[in-house]
Amino acid sequence: MPQRILMLLLGALVLITSGCGFHLRGTTNVPEELKTITLNSYDPYGPLTREIRNQLKLSDVKVVPATATNKKSLPELRIVNSTQGEATASIFQDGKTAEYQLAMTVQAQVMMPGKDIYPISVTVFRSFFDNPLAALAKDAEQEIIQKEMREQAAQQLIRKLLAVHASELTKKEQVTGTPEIISSGTAPAASLTDK
Repeated sequence: MPQRILMLLLGALVLITSGCGFHLRGTTNVPEELKTITLNSYDPYGPLTREIRNQLKLSDVKVVPATATNKKSLPELRIVNSTQGEATASIFQDGKTAEYQLAMTVQAQVMMPGKDIYPISVTVFRSFFDNPLAALAKDAEQEIIQKEMREQAAQQLIRKLLAVHASELTKKEQVTGTPEIISSGTAPAASLTDK
């Protein structure tokens, strides 16, 4: 009897979470117009570009090489720049740095064919404890943190593609809205159509 109740509750939980639009983290529902893109990067074989390609693949986006023919028909995600920095977050009693705040900023652009260029900027912050007694472990931990920061920046970049799509829809609505008739006579424009 308790197993039946547990299975019933588990089934209800699955139905509720799937019915409300819940999706597992890590995948973004990229709009159809951005399902096939070209990727251009300042560092095409670097770890950040590889991570962005991986996140695009996880989001079911097909990345195709840029050619003269598809440059005019496909959107382009252009990774412009990536910067990393660190600032002191806390210090030991002797004045040495105890903790750093690491920051990674990625600047990109989405170029819609025959339309606008949309700048995208993503910043990821992480804390790093600088233990002077464990120098080797410190370097390994910093590498892991930087890898996680690249992954988070790539995920945020893919999520910002939704903002590009929303902006495109807004512009489309503004262009296809009903035109306003402006008359220079004394009668209002609405009364001219009634005659």
